[in-house]
Formats: sequence, C-alpha cells, structure tokens
Amino acid sequence: MSTTIELVEHAPATGHVLPDAVGRALAASRIVDASPDPYVPGSWRLRAGSKVGAITVHGPGLGAPVTVRITPKVPIARLFFLLGYSLDPRGGWHDGQVDVAEHPDLLPALAHAVERQIDRALRQGLLQGYRETEESALVVRGRIRETDQIRRRFGAPLPVEVTYSEFTTDIAENRILRTAVERLLRLPGVPRDVRRRLLHHRLRLADVTPVVRGHRLPAWHPSRLNTRYQHALQLARAVLDDASPEHAPGELRIDGFLFNMNKLFEDFVTVALRESLRGTDLGCRLQDSHHLDEAAAVRMQPDFVLYEPDGRPSAVADAKYKAEKRAGYPDADLYQMLAYCTALGLPEGHLVYAKGNEPHAAHRVRNAGVVIHQHALDLDQTPAALLADVASVSRHMRTGLSV
Repeated sequence: MSTTIELVEHAPATGHVLPDAVGRALAASRIVDASPDPYVPGSWRLRAGSKVGAITVHGPGLGAPVTVRITPKVPIARLFFLLGYSLDPRGGWHDGQVDVAEHPDLLPALAHAVERQIDRALRQGLLQGYRETEESALVVRGRIRETDQIRRRFGAPLPVEVTYSEFTTDIAENRILRTAVERLLRLPGVPRDVRRRLLHHRLRLADVTPVVRGHRLPAWHPSRLNTRYQHALQLARAVLDDASPEHAPGELRIDGFLFNMNKLFEDFVTVALRESLRGTDLGCRLQDSHHLDEAAAVRMQPDFVLYEPDGRPSAVADAKYKAEKRAGYPDADLYQMLAYCTALGLPEGHLVYAKGNEPHAAHRVRNAGVVIHQHALDLDQTPAALLADVASVSRHMRTGLSV
C-alpha cells in the first residue's frame, strides 16, 4: 500500500513517519521543508511553502511509494483563473471556463482541464501546416543546400543535402499537445477516466513527434487557423513550463507536478497591470533589468516598471505572494523597494501583496523623499473584483493619488 501525505500551502509543519531515505530525498529536492523530528525517531517534520500540487517518491528498496499532496489555499477554480489570465489576458478567462469537473485536488483538476481542451482542439481533426525540413536525400526535393553539400559530401553527387516545405500534421501546435499528453500520462494521480481519454488523444496524435524533455518547445503564433487550439496550447504550456519535477536524489526518484504560487501571483499581477495601460501612451516592461550601482556590478530586476512616453521610468512595482502577519509585512520588502526607487530616481514605489489587514498603507522614508506603498489583493473575491483592485493599483501608480 502506498503512503499519502496531505499538506497545505504555508501551513505549520507537521510530523510524519517516513523512511529516512524519503525524508532526505524531500529535503534535497527543496519541494517542501523537511527535517528529522528530534523527539520522535523515524519521524520527519514537513512544511509546504509556495509550491502546490502532488509528487511521488519511489525507487528500489523503498517498497511502497510515498505521495505528497500540497493543497493551495485559494480555490482550484480561482487558481486556474490566475493561470489563464496570465497566459492569455484577452482570452476571456473566468472562473468556471476551465473545466475542472469539481476535482478537489490540483493535479486531477489540471489533467482533466488539459484533456478537455485538447479534445475540443482536435474535435475537427488535426491542424495541418507547412514545416521547413532539412535532410539528406537520394533525389532532389525542394532546394539544394550548396554550402552543406560541399562541406559534408566533398563534391560527391549523392546523397543530396536539400531543404523543402512539407504540408504535414507534425507542426508546432500538435507537437506541443502531444508532449503535454505524454507528460500527463507519466504523472501519478491522474484519474483513470482522464488517463483513458489521454491515451485516446495519443492515438490521434500518433504521427506527431513529441518534444524530447530538456529541449525547447517549438514556437507557435496565434492566428485565425489555430484559434480552436489556443486554449489547449496555453494550458499545455502550464504542464510543460518547468513545473514538473523529475528529481533523482540518490537511488530514489521524485515525479509529479507543482505550481509555484509565487511565480503565478507575480505573473498575474504584472500582466494585469500591463493590461490596465491599454489605451494610454505609457509603456511598461516586465522583469526589466537595471543596476543598483554606477559600476553596474549589482543587478536588480523589478517585476514591473512603468515608463513615460519619452522613456523615463515613472513608477515601479513588485508582487509578493505573502499575506501580512500580525507584526506587518517583512521589512526586507521595504528595503528592496527603496533600492529600486533610489536606482530609478523615483519618488514612489509599490508593493503588491496577496492579502493584508488593510487594502493600502504608505511609508514615507526619512531623509530620502521616497514613499513606499503597500497594496493588498484579496484572492478570495471574484475575478472581476480582483481585476478592479489591480486597476486601482495601476491608477495609483499613474496619478499618485491615494486609493
């Protein structure tokens, strides 16, 4: 029988009886905070941070695998709204649009949602397109690559190095979907009915080449032709974008799927701020690189920098996926924002948190002429209200008026 451990994002540490090898593997992976319990032999203290999802530890000599499930504090439907809006803010993502079939756990919900979107994408058949192919052939097809022919064949007439455009289903869009299907089929905890439908999609995509793990995903661009694929491609990206751990500490292996809530919140806030600027003459950059010192030795990267039409920075913001504690927000966040404001020559900076005791607070820094604002977004409210709060932060950044 396998062992399942249930954790909650950012909840206090709890004790669990585990083989030492599993405890060491979890500690080495840094997926959760894991340390031996000094008072209970064979027990480990586990605490989840900002990564949510499910992983399974297995390997020779372990016997039954150990599964760790980390539940997010936000509802599953709201998490998918944050994800969907970050990927495609003009795609009309709302709670309930991503079909999670009321799955209470993240991985089953994600697998179900991706499978349903892939089914909708493929319902009218596989998309076809032209793909540029380079190969060695015994007959001339397309155009001869003269430079490669001379370098590789040393004047020999055959084989011929050619390049040609081929009309095929083995295009970027289908390759991404096939790769997502393969990844989901390898993950533990995918419901049996979802796995069965994923196997059916694998057959439909049998002539499509999956992307080898570690290789970059092929580029695709939204168009009228791939409209029916776009939501499926966006969710597939969530499955394939560095969120699926495959660690091998020692002889044990860790497989699973995790969302980093820090990055998810940061992506949502910065994309929502960017969208709030549509129709204005202001510009912005996400994760813009700057330097603190004149020698450009100390690099800093604010989440969001607002620019005037002439290219001068006018405001800076950083998203922090943390809730205000009784003692207030961490002082280190204020120091970091002060450094941003000083280097960029700005009189105000903005910190955006996931939740707080009040929606807005301001701190005027002594002898610096800098005001640091702290804004709190309540992720438990509706998507429309959440976006309205981000728009309020954006207005504050542009006008300096209190919210």
